Order: sequence, then structure tokens, then C-alpha cells
Amino acid sequence: MKLKLFVLLVLGIIGIIFSSGCIQQKSPEGTIQPTGITSAKAWMDIELKDVTTGNKFKLSDFKGKPILLESFAVWCPTCLEQQKKISELKSNEGDAIVHISLDTDPNEDEEKVREHVKRYGFDWYFAVSPIELTNALRDEFGLGIVNAPAAPVVLICQNQSARFLRRGVKPPDELLSEIKSC
Repeated sequence: MKLKLFVLLVLGIIGIIFSSGCIQQKSPEGTIQPTGITSAKAWMDIELKDVTTGNKFKLSDFKGKPILLESFAVWCPTCLEQQKKISELKSNEGDAIVHISLDTDPNEDEEKVREHVKRYGFDWYFAVSPIELTNALRDEFGLGIVNAPAAPVVLICQNQSARFLRRGVKPPDELLSEIKSC
């Protein structure tokens, strides 16, 4: 009887994890299938604040330049690995690409993100996502966009069409190839 109860409890916990988006199922190729290319949406006009400079900006401010929008949490080692790859890309490509790291963990604040940026020496835009932006991104791209361990990245092209890139850490050459395909 105790074993049955234990099994039911474990299955219930697994069900909760899957339904909350903490774990995503993979397609046969092992990637998240993009939700398709979308055109400019209202979420691109939500105001953000760079935690290191205090400057306010919107994604729509960068029309005409490709944007890599990375959803992350400071506790996430996979996110840190993705940020290191973004740093490599930034050192090779300079300011030709706009890099924005968006903390979507509701338990983290500007100070935690500022400490993270300082600790690792990153030098691009970092912001804490307002709940309305997090919700809009989730509605647009699915729960995977707030699944930090999947290293979610959205590519916003020069014309502000957007697509969700595959899950997992993406190397600089793959990111650049995606950008060139805009």
C-alpha cells in the first residue's frame, strides 16, 4: 500500500512539473519546433530598464538591427553557458547585433541581475522582465520561453519578425547563421 501511494505521489509530481512547463518534451529531432515567424507585436513596445545603466528602452527601439533576446535566470547554469556563447558572438560581431538578456524569474530582482552581470563581466542589455512582457512572450512562443534551463532565445530580425530558436546552448556560429537567415 505504501509503495502504491509513493508511486502515485511521484507520478503526480511529474505531472505538475510537465504541466507547469519546467520540463518540455522534445520533438523527434531533439529540438523545440519554432512557433513560426511572427510579425511585430505589442510586446515589443513594453518598456524595459537596463539594470546596469538605468536607461529605459523597448525592443522596438532597435528596428533595423537583429536582436537576440535571451530569457534567463541568474541561478541557471545552462543560461550562463548561453550567455558565454553570446559574449563570444558579441566580441566577434561588435554592436551589429543587439543582445538583450531578460530575467523572467519572478523571484529575482534588479540587484540580483546586476550582481550577475558584474560577476561575469557581461556588457550588453540586461533587464528584469515585467510580468506583462513575460506573459506576452509566453503567449507568443509557449512556456518554453520561460524555461530557463532550456536556454531560450528569440531572434528578432531587422523587420521585427521574431522566431524562437531551438532549445539548448547555441554556439556563436549557429546564432550568426540564424541571424543571417533573417
